[in-house]
Amino acid sequence: MDVLTETLTLTLNGAEQKFAGPLTIAGLVDALGLDVRKVAVELNREIVPRSAYAAVALRDGDVLEIVHFIGGG
Repeated sequence: MDVLTETLTLTLNGAEQKFAGPLTIAGLVDALGLDVRKVAVELNREIVPRSAYAAVALRDGDVLEIVHFIGGG
């Protein structure tokens, strides 16, 4: 049996990108190679709590801003 996938067009930090779906915020962060513990995500102008990343499904047309924290010294 074939698994159906959809293509999601997301606006990520101001740039339109396409991703295979279905996809959660946690899945997107992983696909981007980012550490989920070091990012903050805004979805459609709402900050998403880190505890909800795995539960929030992304939809075609969603607008996200992802900030990646980098330590230094």
